[in-house]
Amino acid sequence: QVQIAESGGGHVQAGGSLTLSCVVSGSISGVHAMGWHRMAPGRQRELVAAIDRLGIADYAHFVSGRFIISRDNTKNAIYLQMNSLKPEDTAEYLCNAEVRTLSGVRGDHWGQGTQVTVSA
Repeated sequence: QVQIAESGGGHVQAGGSLTLSCVVSGSISGVHAMGWHRMAPGRQRELVAAIDRLGIADYAHFVSGRFIISRDNTKNAIYLQMNSLKPEDTAEYLCNAEVRTLSGVRGDHWGQGTQVTVSA
C-alpha cells in the first residue's frame, strides 16, 4: 500500500505565505515525479507545480514566480513554499506522486488534500 500525507494548509491573509508538505510512505521501491494540484469550488483540478527526481521543476502560469517547489528524495517528500498569496489561490491542494511499489507496479497516487484559504 501507498500512503500520501499532506500538511501545512491553513488560513492566511492576502500577501501572506504558507508552506505545504507531502510525504509518501508504504510498500514502495521508488518515487518518481511528484507534484501539487489544486481544486477550487466550481473549477476543475489544475496543476500548480511538479518536480522530478532530479529536481527539475515545472510551474503553472498563474504561479508567476510566487511559489517554489522542492524535493527531498531521502524522505520521499516534496514541499511547496507559497508566497504573496492571493484570494484566488484559495483551494484544496492535493499532492500527487508516481510510485513504484515493492511488487513492481508503477502508478499515480493522490493524497486527501489540504485546504488553503486566503482572505482579502
